[in-house]
Amino acid sequence: MHIRTSFPFETTHEDVRIPLSDGTLLYARVWRPLTDEPVPALLEYLPYRLTDWTAPRDAQRHPWYAGHGYASVRVDVRGHGNSEGLPTDEYSATELADGVEVVEWLAAQPWCTGKVGMFGISWGGFNSLQIAALAPEALKAVVTVCSADDRYDNDVHYMGGSVLAVDMHAWAATMLAFVSRPPDPAYAGDGWRETWLRRLAAVEPFSHTWLAHQTRDAYWRHGSVCEDYGAIKAAVLAVGGWHDPYRDTVLRLAEHLPADRVRGLIGPWSHQYPDRGLPPGPAIGFLQETLRWWDHWLKDTDTGVMAEPLLRSWISDSHAPATVHETLPGRWVGEPSWPSPHVTTVAYGLQGAPSLVRSPQHTGVDAGRFFPFGNDADLPPDQREEDARSACFEFAVGEETWVLGRPRVRLRLTAHAPRGQVVARVCDVAPDGSSTLVTRGVLNLSARHGRDRVVPWSPGAVEDVEFELNGIGHAFPPGHRIRLAVSSAYWPWIWPQPGSEAGFTLDPAGSYLELPVRRRESPSPAISFDEPEQAPPLGVNFPATLDEPRPERLVVRDVAAGTWRLEVDPRYGGTRVYPDGLEFTEDALETYTVQEADPLSARTRSDWSIRLHRPELGWDTAVRTRSEITADGNDFITFDEVICTEGDEVLFHRTWEKRIPRTAG
Repeated sequence: MHIRTSFPFETTHEDVRIPLSDGTLLYARVWRPLTDEPVPALLEYLPYRLTDWTAPRDAQRHPWYAGHGYASVRVDVRGHGNSEGLPTDEYSATELADGVEVVEWLAAQPWCTGKVGMFGISWGGFNSLQIAALAPEALKAVVTVCSADDRYDNDVHYMGGSVLAVDMHAWAATMLAFVSRPPDPAYAGDGWRETWLRRLAAVEPFSHTWLAHQTRDAYWRHGSVCEDYGAIKAAVLAVGGWHDPYRDTVLRLAEHLPADRVRGLIGPWSHQYPDRGLPPGPAIGFLQETLRWWDHWLKDTDTGVMAEPLLRSWISDSHAPATVHETLPGRWVGEPSWPSPHVTTVAYGLQGAPSLVRSPQHTGVDAGRFFPFGNDADLPPDQREEDARSACFEFAVGEETWVLGRPRVRLRLTAHAPRGQVVARVCDVAPDGSSTLVTRGVLNLSARHGRDRVVPWSPGAVEDVEFELNGIGHAFPPGHRIRLAVSSAYWPWIWPQPGSEAGFTLDPAGSYLELPVRRRESPSPAISFDEPEQAPPLGVNFPATLDEPRPERLVVRDVAAGTWRLEVDPRYGGTRVYPDGLEFTEDALETYTVQEADPLSARTRSDWSIRLHRPELGWDTAVRTRSEITADGNDFITFDEVICTEGDEVLFHRTWEKRIPRTAG
């Protein structure tokens, strides 16, 4: 990583409050080049608190952009951080309308040329796309990283029509803790406590809303830009990683947006900006690559970025299973269009006699993290134990086979209960028997005729079902085997259906795996990137503690009870001290429990503790939350609790208990 200290422009920054039409003031930080000439503006718009939580990441990129001649602006969403107003649901109509006003406000500033770009990762990438679909005139270009075009089937809520237990719960619990944090009096002023209490009174756990919409209805269509790609007028650079759950959006945007306004880039990365150097790498000079995009679309400078292939993607070489890889071997390839003329669909027919697939409910404990962030326990370990709990079909690899795109399965099933799910995994099996997960996909059997409806299965009926797996770029070497593993459970990723312990019968006749096989070629010398580069770090200190660190992922088996418990420490940040004196401490633990023979035993729990302390102000606040979800045959049962304190005084304490009918999940 090169830390750049000299730039074409000297810069300055200031904190401002952006007025909205309803009188609400949004808190913003603006980095600008010192020049008398107006410059384009870049906007990153998030709920994640610019004065503390994202401040280290913001320091890496916003000053860098300012040093290259842009006003780079970071804004806290309404009801979060030090912005005024009350929090809303994620990507609400209010949030997006506010975002449009911010774009228009930036374009109208005397230091702005009137041209605006938006960028962001995850939430910021989502709302960049969604605001682009509202087509404010000033918004000319977008860089969206690790985001999704489909809020229902490519987000943290549902997968293949099934409830994503692992992140439906964990992210709702995380946001409950995040939204409950107080404004910072060092920035929000003396009214911080009143603002905090008003905000807390408006809080509602996200899980209530998300579980109330178990099919792809109007709630999920809102904000899903796949509903109308044509609404996006801005140019879009779509970026993802093969170890990020949102990477399929890059492929769809490359397919559906006009070729003269879109470029796609998929590397081996996790849910991170590609310049941060977090595993798996290799990292790239991402800021330089985005500067080419901004200069082309916002400064009318020919940087050659639109002469790049429509889609640049990394094809990883075969590698041994491990929960972390600093870098993955492989090569960059370019596609002139998507779908690519270099990719051909190859069908592999399944062989053998019909088999009953009745996976134990803990199948999936070795799935790895849904959102890999570059931590040591993120990626799936050796899949042999998971394969043993599944029906497996293998295909010998005679010559090196490159796969690029989304595999698909067609399976002939006889279900033995009205509800259930089918999970398909593709693994790379080495001669020593080790099994590396390549990709996977899920189908809720009641969603087999569409994600927008519930069609129970008639027990004993035979049907063919088809579904896609997540996209991947992977090279299978000769002498290895391609393994398709099919299971009826995948906890804790997928919430088990009542009756799913009955499983289903899989008939190989008429069943097959389709792989998108790419023509092999030498790595293209035209596809290359600069070395990663960033602005100087913020200077946050991470003090050592006396506590022994707990495992990131711990699997506990109660042999007598037949119960499995997965404990996850998400390790978002821990304890840190900021240059402005803020002491910020956070701790979280997620727990997923299931009995191997009982789908109704599934339980999730998340505990959060956050402390914000300013010794110089005598300000000491804390937030503690607990969130749980269980289910019986008819309902999901949620419990949430928030306790907020200032010093020794409890300022807010509330619990929610709710039963939500299981209509599809």
